[in-house]
Amino acid sequence: MRTAMLSALPVVAIDAHLAVLRQGVRLLATLGDGRYAARHPLCFNASIGGHVRHVIDHYRSFLSGLEEGEIDYEKRDRDPLVESRADYASGLIEAIAGRLIELAPGLDNRGLQLCAETATGMATATTALRELEFLLSHTIHHYALVAVMARLQGCEPEPDFGVAPSTLRFQQQQAAPCAR
Repeated sequence: MRTAMLSALPVVAIDAHLAVLRQGVRLLATLGDGRYAARHPLCFNASIGGHVRHVIDHYRSFLSGLEEGEIDYEKRDRDPLVESRADYASGLIEAIAGRLIELAPGLDNRGLQLCAETATGMATATTALRELEFLLSHTIHHYALVAVMARLQGCEPEPDFGVAPSTLRFQQQQAAPCAR
C-alpha cells in the first residue's frame, strides 16, 4: 500500500498545482491589462502582473531544472510582456499546466541540485516533490498578495484564492461542528 501511495504522490501534487494555476487564469480573465499592470503604492508599488510574472518564472525554472538536474530560481526571464499583458500571462500559465500534466505520470521523487541564494553559491540537495511543495506554497503566497491588489481595484477573486490548502481544511473542520 505504501508503494501505491508513493507512486500516486506526484499525480496528487500536480493536481494541486493545476487547481491553483487555473485559479490564476480565471482571475486574469476578469482583470484586463489595465488592472493587471497597475502599480499599487500601498503594496510596495508592485503590480498583479509583477507577482504573476514572478510565479511563472519560478515554474519555468523548476521545469527546466528537472531537465537539467539543477534548479536555479534566480535564473529568470523577467519578461516585461508577462507583467503587462494578462492574456499573454494566461497563455504561459496554461502552457505550464500542460507541461505538468505531461510530467505527472512519470514524475518521480528524483534527486536534484538546488542553487542556493547564498554568498557561497553552492548547490544543495533537493527532490522534485520537495520543489513542487515549495512552488505550491510560493504561488499561494503570491496569490494572497495578488488578491489584495485585485480587491484594491474592486475585483473580488474566488473566496479561496491565495489561501493555503491547510488553512482551507482547518476552516472546513471548524465549520463542520456548526453544521450539525
